[in-house]
Amino acid sequence: MKIERAEVIVTSPNRNFVTLRLQTDDGLVGLGDATLNGRELAVVAYLKEHVVPLLLGTDASRIEDTWQFLYRGAYWRRGPVTMAAIAAVDMALWDIKGKAANMPVYQLLGGASRDGLMAYGHASGPDLPSLFDSIREHQEMGYRSIRVQTGVPGLRAIYGIAAQSALDGGEERYDHEPARRGAYPTQEDWDTRAYLRHLPTVFEAVRNEFGPSMPLLHDGHHRMTPIQAAKLGKALEPYDLFWLEDCTPAENQEALRLVRQHTTTPLAIGEVFNTIWDFQTLITEQLIDYVRAASTHFGGISPLKKVMDFAAQYQIKSGCHGPTDISPVGFAAQLHVGLAIHNFGIQEYMPHGARTNATFKQSMTFENGMLHPGDNPGLGVELDVDEAGKYPYEQAYLPFNRLADGTIHDW
Repeated sequence: MKIERAEVIVTSPNRNFVTLRLQTDDGLVGLGDATLNGRELAVVAYLKEHVVPLLLGTDASRIEDTWQFLYRGAYWRRGPVTMAAIAAVDMALWDIKGKAANMPVYQLLGGASRDGLMAYGHASGPDLPSLFDSIREHQEMGYRSIRVQTGVPGLRAIYGIAAQSALDGGEERYDHEPARRGAYPTQEDWDTRAYLRHLPTVFEAVRNEFGPSMPLLHDGHHRMTPIQAAKLGKALEPYDLFWLEDCTPAENQEALRLVRQHTTTPLAIGEVFNTIWDFQTLITEQLIDYVRAASTHFGGISPLKKVMDFAAQYQIKSGCHGPTDISPVGFAAQLHVGLAIHNFGIQEYMPHGARTNATFKQSMTFENGMLHPGDNPGLGVELDVDEAGKYPYEQAYLPFNRLADGTIHDW
């Protein structure tokens, strides 16, 4: 079962996606997601110019060996571009192996450990009435767990408010995500002290309106210092959060020791991480409660399964990154891992737009707040190449942040 053909397909139905399509000499096709939001073409070049030539004629069944070859053989390791490219190859090979075995990938990973995967949705609003409306809309869609993001008085545009218009043109963000098509990123503003004063009042209001039982989550998006994060975690303890995500920049792992000393609010971190080694200290010292790695930016299914097995030794669970900049292929890969592992926690889920769903045919289901990858062989996603060809790449950037004095801040 040799790899006979490899194509890198870029399409922009609702947003930009990079897909690797591998075909074997016996006609099996495997798909992998290589999307890196805002830097998509860097991964395209990496795949086309450096990886694809190495794949042709190789044995498609040697998944682990191919992963190690692409990671160790290049010498210059890690980083989001490299790991997104490796992820695409890894996913495509698992997809092929599942089709060869006529089984869904989760069966190859040990079979299902549960009937479905609890998902959380993104509710947001610039003020409390619109936030409450958004929470109710998500409940009507079937979500049982809700991430809460809200506007902050005095700030014009901040992360996580889906209905907010761009500052410089009034055009709404596309596909429920902050990336905006255009030649230059949108500027947003930030004030951490105002945020820290306001957010506990929001969660108090949400609990008073919706009761104590619904799991609530919040994303700090790397914007706080360790002591600020500790203060927020402690202030939110009365409202029983499922987790506080990315409370401080994840690169400074020692900072989580200080946060842990001051709050019992569960912590989730890792969507910007690219390898299992990035999690080593956080897991062994039990500084987090949920691993936020995304298969697309983490090297694929193989390392995602490994990091979750590692985390299981410390009672740490999964909480994989799952916005719409993870294509349906990458999202399916995470669902197969989540269904198979014992220490699944929760799965972020933002529905893709209609054009994306027409381009990527999926066997995935979302019913009663639960996700399932389906039982089609492989990953359960097929790419309509003709449909993908209707939507050429469009340049798009994530926003950036400035403080009131003009200083660039973490977005």
